[in-house]
Amino acid sequence: MTVAPREEWRRPGPTAEQRRNDLWIGLAVTGLALVSLTLARSTGAFLLGPPPSGPEQLFWTVAVTVPLIWRRRWPGATLLVVAVAFVAAQARSAPETQFSAWALFCALYTVGAWGRNRQLARRLRIGVIAAMFAWLGIYYAVLLDHIPATAFADAVGPVPPRLAMVVTGVLLNVLILGFAYFFGETSWVAARREHELRTQAEDLRRSQTEARERAVLGERFRIARELHDVVAHHVSVMGVQASACRRVFDRDQDKARTALAAIEQSARTAVDELRRMLGVLRTSAGTDAAPPAAGGVERIGELVERARVAGLTATLGVYGDAVALPESVSQAAYRVTQEAVTNTLKHAGADLLDVRVRYLAREVEVDVTDDGRAGGRPNIQGLGLIGMHERVTAHDGDLEVGPRAGGGWRVRARFPLATSAGTPLDAQRTPDGEKHLVADGEGRA
Repeated sequence: MTVAPREEWRRPGPTAEQRRNDLWIGLAVTGLALVSLTLARSTGAFLLGPPPSGPEQLFWTVAVTVPLIWRRRWPGATLLVVAVAFVAAQARSAPETQFSAWALFCALYTVGAWGRNRQLARRLRIGVIAAMFAWLGIYYAVLLDHIPATAFADAVGPVPPRLAMVVTGVLLNVLILGFAYFFGETSWVAARREHELRTQAEDLRRSQTEARERAVLGERFRIARELHDVVAHHVSVMGVQASACRRVFDRDQDKARTALAAIEQSARTAVDELRRMLGVLRTSAGTDAAPPAAGGVERIGELVERARVAGLTATLGVYGDAVALPESVSQAAYRVTQEAVTNTLKHAGADLLDVRVRYLAREVEVDVTDDGRAGGRPNIQGLGLIGMHERVTAHDGDLEVGPRAGGGWRVRARFPLATSAGTPLDAQRTPDGEKHLVADGEGRA
């Protein structure tokens, strides 16, 4: 997975919506600061000493709070302007202190959360915090000389009053500035982790997509190789029949006619199989996957016996009158059954397995059911299901996979049959020997 190194990642700038929010927040804080200034002047609570003129008080109040409008667009510049205006306002004894202190906290936090250059953001915050404590030291040095002795007449604690006042101010500023630094850093780390998670999730989705594509590609080529073997077989049979026809053409026309009919049938089958093979390969590229061992519907009984050996109560039912299937259809039906039985053994935790092969009028159907755990919807990304789907689709069939209404799991695949594959059925035979009439050729056991 490709994730940018943490020190190289830069947080993207604010969105248009975030910039609009900053505008409204900055204006709201400025309005509240002006209200706080009005209340301070109305109560005469001039904690920093005699205030300057009214217009100058308004100027410093606005100068400290308005820059918040640009806090996420230019966090470093905003912090510098707010910090300078904050110190200047206190030096001039501007009475509004509550929202001014909050504006400084917000600007310091924003540099930590949104500063794109982490080294610069760290140095800037440390520098501003150091400047704030330097100013605090100067403030207390000047203030302590002008505090009258009677100001602490009611002091009863064990700590000297002036020392208690200094320690209280320092602790309060440590708390405010420290939290601003900490929360800003935490916000940036959270944004970086969110970016990494999104990147990893995207890489994971891409890897899963590539794995599915490789699985489909490999399965298509395995199917194509099986179909290639089928086509080669029919072409070889055509050659043998043509040779026999040539030898007996003048002596025994009946045998020659039979040989020509066999050639015709083999040619039709070979063309049909070739069409399917080309359809499988139409969107594929090369692969080195080895072809699996051949198998057909006649070997489904081996799969059932294997399930019995594994401890399952397994049954096999063949319904309808068996007809000669095209080799590729027979192989596909076997492979689907094999995958379904394998999934039952590995994942279902089943006790019963029922495999049925139905020869219908226009299709052959394999139906595998069990009584195991029905885990909800099938995993469409599973490689086994991909293989079954590709094999059924290559023969224009239908595949049903999912939980049964009464519990357990079902895999049912239908493969259409050409009329040359066998005579249409008018009845189906159960394992008990009973026949059930099928009116439309689509009966189910």
